Amino acid sequence: MSVFTESELEYLHGGGRRLGRIATVGRDGTPHVVPVGWSHNPEHDTIDVGGHEFDKTKKFRDVERSGRAAIVVDDLASTDPWRPRAIEVRGRAEAIAGPRPIIRIHPERIVSWGIDPQRSARTVPGAGVAADRRT
Repeated sequence: MSVFTESELEYLHGGGRRLGRIATVGRDGTPHVVPVGWSHNPEHDTIDVGGHEFDKTKKFRDVERSGRAAIVVDDLASTDPWRPRAIEVRGRAEAIAGPRPIIRIHPERIVSWGIDPQRSARTVPGAGVAADRRT
């Protein structure tokens, strides 16, 4: 069973959405947000992020150091009426080196809107983090 709802999984796997925005934190505490390619990894139920020479990037080094990351995947269901949709995933992250280096984000907090009839925000059971009370 996935930590994502059925509607969230349909959103993640449908519509050709392949661009997201990853957030990491630099050594000095400065946030770093950049667009990246991503995919949902059903085997690990994670969000895997990659790119060209990915292991040489600031975001990869940030995750190696901190072990944390967040990503937002979003689009517009329509512009008239204005209907944004998105999933934000925060959690423990691994910087995995190799022939195809990736950042693997293990969901601990998932916030989605415009996907299910009601906005959804939840801490993943067993993730080992305190709930973020802001939604």
